[in-house]
Amino acid sequence: MSPADHIARVPLSFLLPGAHAHVDDLDEAIESTQREQLVAYGLAPNRPLIVLQQRPMTIVMVDEVELALEASVARHVWVKRR
Repeated sequence: MSPADHIARVPLSFLLPGAHAHVDDLDEAIESTQREQLVAYGLAPNRPLIVLQQRPMTIVMVDEVELALEASVARHVWVKRR
């Protein structure tokens, strides 16, 4: 096992601004239509992201795209820190 196998999966809403992570999964608690939209904007498994802010909304940078997520969505996006 590599050290990467031991990286904990956490909700996106737990990360502080400036944190780098990879998307692990979009939870079934997110409506399927919204999951599809998020994936279309780049918030997809194995994609790197940077957390820009958490309040009042979670804002992340995926590639060159800034995405704003409500807390109710960010807590169901699972990520692994880099």
